[in-house]
Amino acid sequence: MTLSVKSLIYHLARLSLGGIFVYAGWIKAVDVTAFAGSVANYQILPYSWNFLVAATLPYVEILAGVLLLLNQRVRPAALLIGGLNLVFIIVLATVIARGLDIDCGCFNPGGEGTTTAFEALVRDLGIMVLVVATWWLRTEQTRKPG
Repeated sequence: MTLSVKSLIYHLARLSLGGIFVYAGWIKAVDVTAFAGSVANYQILPYSWNFLVAATLPYVEILAGVLLLLNQRVRPAALLIGGLNLVFIIVLATVIARGLDIDCGCFNPGGEGTTTAFEALVRDLGIMVLVVATWWLRTEQTRKPG
């Protein structure tokens, strides 16, 4: 693969990932209470932690997304998003295993959701591909020719 194709894939993956997480974080930050309800639906955390997660997670997502959009601190931002995404994947897998019928709350917390846990899991696996591409191809962007 030529450097220009790698560069194009890198920038598309980085910008897509950044945009997804800025949007997802913003939607959750707008209504923290509704997002806390979505977090509670997973039935994993103690009740008192649901609001703590709902009050902090959106801003972490926004920060990492903005860093990716600005092409700054890309590898740490991608690592953070990859870690979060891995947690989301594990949690969604437990939701499926436990047979819970909930909306993931990722892009419409508190609303009438139509995204099943399985659909969210497939989407998150696709997001992980963007994370890996961004991480891997970032090295190509920082190498000096010659």
